[in-house]
Amino acid sequence: MGDLLAFTAELVDIPSVSHHERAITDHLENLLRAVPGLDVERMGENLVARTAGTGPRLLLAGHTDTVPPNGNDRARLDGDVLWGLGSADMKSGVAVLVELARTVPRPVVPVTYVFYECEEVEAAHNGIERLFRERPDLLEADAAILAEPTGASVEAGCQGTLRLVATFEGERAHTARAWLGRNAIHRLGDVLQRLSSYIPREVEIDGCQFREGVQAVIVEGGVAHNVVPDRAVLTVNHRFAPDRTPEEAEAFARGLLAEADRVELTDMAPAAAPALDHPLLAGLVRRVGRPPSGKLGWTDVARFAVHGVPATNFGPGDPKLAHHADERVARDELERAYGVLRSLLEEGA
Repeated sequence: MGDLLAFTAELVDIPSVSHHERAITDHLENLLRAVPGLDVERMGENLVARTAGTGPRLLLAGHTDTVPPNGNDRARLDGDVLWGLGSADMKSGVAVLVELARTVPRPVVPVTYVFYECEEVEAAHNGIERLFRERPDLLEADAAILAEPTGASVEAGCQGTLRLVATFEGERAHTARAWLGRNAIHRLGDVLQRLSSYIPREVEIDGCQFREGVQAVIVEGGVAHNVVPDRAVLTVNHRFAPDRTPEEAEAFARGLLAEADRVELTDMAPAAAPALDHPLLAGLVRRVGRPPSGKLGWTDVARFAVHGVPATNFGPGDPKLAHHADERVARDELERAYGVLRSLLEEGA
């Protein structure tokens, strides 16, 4: 194993904000094409490298894009800690996967490595989605592990997410004679109170705890300082556990917006169950040596679940630091994640 922290710093210093991943994909392609025995294919800014072999195939995936920088676009090493954009989410995970490809040339478990674009933006641009649509043969696998930041623990499945936009109508009037109108913004009051007093629903699935959430995320309204507003728009995000279908989750969230004149569903991504009963994923859990937890955020694990591939999240980096200005990753997490995955590839389930 090489110096994973230094390798991650090298990747951090290659800018790769969503839609601008060409430079990092070029770099990774050069590294992987130099590895004997790897079959490497590129599709746009998506890179797939496969080992030969028979038996259950494991897919290891990591996205190469980051959110825009926040004063943290350059890597900064401080002892055994690396600071910088993407250090946790998820260039450290990408570094681990590339290092596995370079140092485990003949795995007992056949492996497909996938490095893909545009995870941090709209689903229409997502690299995994494009590959499933245009080259599903490249993603054929019996199980998948996404190198999302999990602190080198297993975060199983993922919660679903949906977005509703609720419109409230009113009637304009001069604020000096407000009784002649109807204030659309004031109509948000009961709904906002209901959302702020919501007690998160918690559910345990296959030993993994999930905690749902409902949040008002955008409020729009107002005409002028002396006009009673005749329209207000509220956007709500709902995160729902894998025991609910998208339809059930949507019905619940709509019920919280009963006063609205119109409610439009503008985004929906299904949840994914833990699926840790697959031998390869169960072998991962045993090697980690810590109980798995449920993934509260949404990840591309759900895309694999839709296509019948059991998948989970496992990688270095603290998920709570993702997208923060002080994003960072520690050497021990990188090396622990690498060691667990190397053992799985060399010894099998």
